[in-house]
Amino acid sequence: MSKPRIDIDLDKIRYNTRFLVDRLRPRGITVTGVTKAVCGHPGIANAMLEGGATGLADARISNVIRMRNAGISCSISLIRTPMLSQVAQVVDNCDVSFNTEMDIIASLAVNALGKNTTHNIILMVEMGDMREGILPERLESTVSQVLKMEGISLKGIGANFACLGHVAPSAEAMALLSSLAIDTERACGPPLETVSGGGSANLLWAFGNGATGKINNLRLGEAILLGTDPVSGHAIDGLYTDVFTLRAEVIETKTKANPLQMAFPVPSMQCVTLDSPSNARSILAIGLQDIDAAGVIFPAGVTFVGATSDHIVVETTNCQLRAGGEMKLKMKYSALSRGMAASDVAKIYRGASALAECTAANNDRPYSKLT
Repeated sequence: MSKPRIDIDLDKIRYNTRFLVDRLRPRGITVTGVTKAVCGHPGIANAMLEGGATGLADARISNVIRMRNAGISCSISLIRTPMLSQVAQVVDNCDVSFNTEMDIIASLAVNALGKNTTHNIILMVEMGDMREGILPERLESTVSQVLKMEGISLKGIGANFACLGHVAPSAEAMALLSSLAIDTERACGPPLETVSGGGSANLLWAFGNGATGKINNLRLGEAILLGTDPVSGHAIDGLYTDVFTLRAEVIETKTKANPLQMAFPVPSMQCVTLDSPSNARSILAIGLQDIDAAGVIFPAGVTFVGATSDHIVVETTNCQLRAGGEMKLKMKYSALSRGMAASDVAKIYRGASALAECTAANNDRPYSKLT
């Protein structure tokens, strides 16, 4: 296959999900699989569900509709605050939406009433990430308003950590969120079905020995898909980190000097300065339109030189690549998100049935055969 492509092992997604579900179940925490980085691809969504995720979540209504059109009928949450222009689609396709704005909540209520249904919402609380969220001191009054609305049912509260602020949650922050849930129930009456404590950055806290309090759900994307911690970037012990493999074709290899020094940076380029311009340079047929070059992990002996809209340039020290050959690359979350959304990057799904043939003896992780 000549075009760049991403090989995806569905068995490893299923395994990573099951591993996390089994680790969190004794702590009283369920797992919601987050599909936004993979554009709501139904095969990946189903692998998460088969691994034990109790539901799915995405940030874009188009991804939710993609999953619904593929026949996925489980609970799906919209985890980005709905746009007013998409309220009708949210009510039609999402079991739950995460909200912070009263005008949008009111519009959801009106639309749900018009369709003789009830739409569930989770109120997001600002816990220090400084992205979306109701200030804690305003939570009780917001809940009181929501409970008076017909067409809306308050399902719970939630928070984000390490999204914009890139700071992992502390035990104190999680205890505060739990306390807010308790205070909300005392002040407003009905018990909260869901207290969604955050995402993959919360796993270090969740795997610990401290009390989980009212927190009973985590929304996991990066940990399932990449097996890594979003804050440190380190692999999470026990998880596969090679679910996705990016393959790019080599279209040129030459040894080049570097006589040209740019006086001004070019906005459409990403580049680094190297001290050894005489090494073999190769060009990969993939660029910034397809992938976040800063989020690509290159093999040993390969050094990133620069990227433009359609090219990535690398230097090699141990081997010379030939035109027509391929380079296998790993991706961080930013590269995965852009690559999965790129129409010129093919997606190849592998190993859909290998788990059924495997056993888990001696704590060995199952082998997923690429077919």
